[in-house]
Amino acid sequence: MGRYPIHLPSLLVLVHVACMVLTCLLYLFGQETVLGFFVFDSSQVLYAGRIWQIATYAFVHQPSNLIWFAIEMYMLFVFGREVERFIGRRAFIILYVLLLLVPSLLLTLWGLGQRTGLVGSAGIHFGIFIAFAAIYPNAEIFFRITAKWIALILVAISSLQSLAYHGWSELVVLWLSVGVACGFVQWRGAGVQLEWLSEWTSRWRSRRALRVVPPASQRRTVEPDDIYDSIDPVLDKISKSGIGSLTASERRALDRARNRLLNKSK
Repeated sequence: MGRYPIHLPSLLVLVHVACMVLTCLLYLFGQETVLGFFVFDSSQVLYAGRIWQIATYAFVHQPSNLIWFAIEMYMLFVFGREVERFIGRRAFIILYVLLLLVPSLLLTLWGLGQRTGLVGSAGIHFGIFIAFAAIYPNAEIFFRITAKWIALILVAISSLQSLAYHGWSELVVLWLSVGVACGFVQWRGAGVQLEWLSEWTSRWRSRRALRVVPPASQRRTVEPDDIYDSIDPVLDKISKSGIGSLTASERRALDRARNRLLNKSK
């Protein structure tokens, strides 16, 4: 507006706040039953044809959770802008739509065997924060704690809470949002900021890698007959550039020649 840029997360915050106010007014006038048409219910989606609930559930905010709603809006406004700046507006829209639709579509399939429900946008906006942590893992947020550790702590706490209360669908939605956010950022090529993840993965793989070590008899190094012929080039290099210029293999050759000379002198 004017000289001030309007970021997409700011517009989304306005939309969610407007929907929250509307929800509170419906409760005020005793019309909260209207919200049943918009809250996700797998049985209504599958058997009543209310397909719009796959998307509208995220814009129904219960008045009893307004403090958490304020935290959500903060995460969307602050971290969402940084994610949009990094990946671009079009990619941010795709990410938001994926976080909106993928969990509800999975719960719809889950509803074929067990009825499931979903309301609110907590999973979506937590996924936005996970995307920020994947892009800027070393960004300091609270008390010099970096984003990646805050993300890991929140995921662990939410997972333990869902496990304690047997909230299997909530657990699936949580990890699905985390997977969608991290996978999308990785697919978009977040660049050097994701090196911490690839380095950790390669380090973990290297620990698990098995290497076949041949017997000592097969690994014997064939030494040349004339020690001086083998070591003369190394000595010439030392005289010209110093011993610090030797490579690891040349140092090993120098040590072997010295040991052979010592053994002969004995």
